[in-house]
Formats: sequence, structure tokens, C-alpha cells
Amino acid sequence: MGIVVRAVSKEFAKQNILAIANLRIKVFKEFPYIYDGSLEYEVKYLERYFKAPNGHFILAIDENDSNIIVGVATCLPLAEEDDFVKKSFIENGYKIDEIFYFGESVLLSDYRGKGLGQAFFDAREKIALSFSKITTTTFCAVVRPTDHPLKPQKYTPLDGFWQKRGYKKVEGLTSQFEWLDLGEKNETAKKMQYWMKIWNR
Repeated sequence: MGIVVRAVSKEFAKQNILAIANLRIKVFKEFPYIYDGSLEYEVKYLERYFKAPNGHFILAIDENDSNIIVGVATCLPLAEEDDFVKKSFIENGYKIDEIFYFGESVLLSDYRGKGLGQAFFDAREKIALSFSKITTTTFCAVVRPTDHPLKPQKYTPLDGFWQKRGYKKVEGLTSQFEWLDLGEKNETAKKMQYWMKIWNR
């Protein structure tokens, strides 16, 4: 395909910040996130990965199409995440220093089903396990009603994909993230469910 998936420097990510931000807006506009994003907000949001000492960007780049960025994944130690993300883990007795957090993993629709999602997980897990203290990798996903009016008829959740990667849903471990849904006038809180993988090291 001519698609390269690789971790890039923060300098390279900054040079391509608008492309990354626009990619997030486009993909997260789809169900289940149905996010009505803005470039200004996205650029501000992505700053967390530049400021974090160990924030990482993994990009999927189509070398056959002007080297355009077609996917992005992020990760960082949970200890370097915002307090509202760490809060639920602390309240549930987890050791923050032993957990590595995966942020977004977004890919343009034309490039899905070609193994790039697996490559994103491979890259982030490799980074996570380069830290000697890390025993757990985690990410979260939005919880939507099964009868949501904007749910596509042929929508398939990613639960099966995550389970095959060794991740399990942790009941009771959730956070509240706020964003503007399509068709809404104000931001509302969304329940985010955490999934975890325990590594025997």
C-alpha cells in the first residue's frame, strides 16, 4: 500500500499539527463520537502530548499519496495525563506509575481493515514496555446507547478487536469527558469506559 506507520518526533508532529488536528476532527465526527470539533480546540488539546515529557505520536503516512497523514495514535504514561483522567484510577486503587495510557487511534475510512489499527497498537505497546515500571496498558472508549438515533445500521463496535489484543473492559472504571456532539449547542459529559491489558513481566 505504501503506508508507513511509525513513531515520530514531537518536532515532526508540531510541523504537521494542523493535519493531525483536522484528521481527528474528521474521524471523530463519525459515530460513536459524533464530535463537532474545531481546529482551535484540537490544537489546544494536542498540546498535552507536547508538554508531557514522554508523550508520543505514531503516524500512518501514505507515501503513494503525497505523504499525507491518514492516521494518528498517541500515548503517554498515565502519570503524565491530566488529573481528571487519573482520578478514577486513583479512586479505584491503581498504581498510576505502573500504567501506560493510550489516547486516540484514528484512521481515515479508506485505510481501515488493512492492519493499520494493529500497527498502532503494536507501536504503542512497544513504547509502553520500554518503561521498566509499566505493568498495564489502558485506553478508554465512549459509551453510547445501543438505540442511539445516529448509530449507523451496519455499525460494528471495536470490542472484538480490542479483546483479541488482550484487553478487557474494567467494570466501574470510567471517566467523564466533555465535548460538543453534532447537533448540540452545548458540550455535554460522556461516559468513557476503560479497557486494560496486564503484562506479565
